[in-house]
Parts: sequence; structure tokens; C-alpha cells
Amino acid sequence: MENDLMKKMTLSVIIAAKNEGHQIEACVKSVSFADEVLVLDSGSTDDTVTRAQEAGATVHMTDWPGYGPQQQRGIKLAKSDWVLSLDADELVSDALREEILAAMIQTDFDGFFLPRHSSFCGVFIEHGGWRPDFTLRLVRQPLAGFTDHFLHAHMTVNGRAGHLKAPIIHYSYRTLDDVLEKLNRYSRGAARDLADRGGSSTLTKAIFKGFWAFFRTYFIRRGFLDGQMGLALAIYNSQTTYYKYLRLWMAKTKNHSANN
Repeated sequence: MENDLMKKMTLSVIIAAKNEGHQIEACVKSVSFADEVLVLDSGSTDDTVTRAQEAGATVHMTDWPGYGPQQQRGIKLAKSDWVLSLDADELVSDALREEILAAMIQTDFDGFFLPRHSSFCGVFIEHGGWRPDFTLRLVRQPLAGFTDHFLHAHMTVNGRAGHLKAPIIHYSYRTLDDVLEKLNRYSRGAARDLADRGGSSTLTKAIFKGFWAFFRTYFIRRGFLDGQMGLALAIYNSQTTYYKYLRLWMAKTKNHSANN
């Protein structure tokens, strides 16, 4: 009976990608149990498309409207009963695969929060707010949505959500170059989202927010228990937050000067 129920539930996986040739294959193969894997490629200049297709994914070539709108496109393209949203730097473990298959046949929930186990420059982080890091990723397709944030949009469900136990394996910052590139990109995108929602900043606020991000990561969330890499992560969080508010302050100041 259980096997019959499982056959009735189908799964689509959505992956947004650009220049992810070094990791897209592993990501796609980790969800080979899904009924379809959709990769939305926004103009890769490397071998992302070829590697994704060779791994078994269907690739859709698109522009880049922002993370949320891109994921919303994927949801609309999905043909299955359930949708799983992944990033190209994430993998589904064997344990999580079994939990997902079991979750899709139950009737209590319409979506599920999945924990993530993330690495920073090759070291998996246990504290600092990085674990368990629950994020909504598995939702019944008709009830799934995404917020419209340009950066760090999140999935939504029009119904009840439960929690799974096995984590997504997240290779979030593979090298120091990744850290520096994402510091710039994430602070820019976060400043844009903050501005779109009427946020404001000053230089003093940027300094305070950066300091608070460090204190929260390293002390309140016990990042110090991750040793030297925990300290490095706390400094990174501080810098990203500082530059987010600094960008917003400078943009507002520039616009004010231009209008006078």
C-alpha cells in the first residue's frame, strides 16, 4: 500500500544557476530520484548547461529577474505534485532523500522546512546561527510560492508546514575568493532589497549594525565554539552587514545630492 501511494506522488526539483559548471553535476545527481529536475540558467558562459543536461536535468535558458522571481518561474514550470527548491551549491544526502519520499505521502502537511549543514572555506560550521538553519524548501506544487526579494528570497506555502531532520549539504563558501565575491554581491543585493522596502541608513547605523552582527554571531550564537573559522565567519557576517547599510546610506546620500 505504501509503495502504491509513493508512486502517486511526483517531485520536481528547481535549481537556479549561472556559471556553476564546477558543482551543478553533483547537485543534479543528488536528486536523481526526482521525476524531473529543472535548471533555470541565466546566461552561463561556462559548461553549466552541458553538465546539467548530461546529469539528467532539463535546462531552461532565462534572464535574471532576481532570485525570488526566478524560483517562481521554476514553480510554474514544474509538472509534479511536489516542488523541491535547491541551490547549485547544495546536495541532498541519502538520508534526506528517504525523508523526502516519506514526507510526500503523508497528509498532515503541505510543506516542509529542511535543515542545512553549511561549510565555510572547507569547514562545516556547527554554531553561529548556521545550524540547524531550517529553511522551507519542499512544498506541494499548487500551494508553493516565493517572495519577490532580489536576494535571499524564501519559499512560501499556503498551508501547514512540518520539519524534516536530515540536512541539505551546503557548500556555501568553498574558497576565500567565494567569500570576497559573495560579500560584495550579497551586500549589494541586500541593500537593494532594503531600499525597495523603504529602509534607511546612516554611517553610524552601518557601524553599529556591523558590530552587532559580529557580537550576535560570535557570542550570542556561540560562533566561538567553531574555533578560528567561527571567528572568520563572524567577521564576514559583520562586514557583509556593514557594507549593506553603508551602500544604502551612500545611495540615499547620492540621490539626495542629485536632487538638490
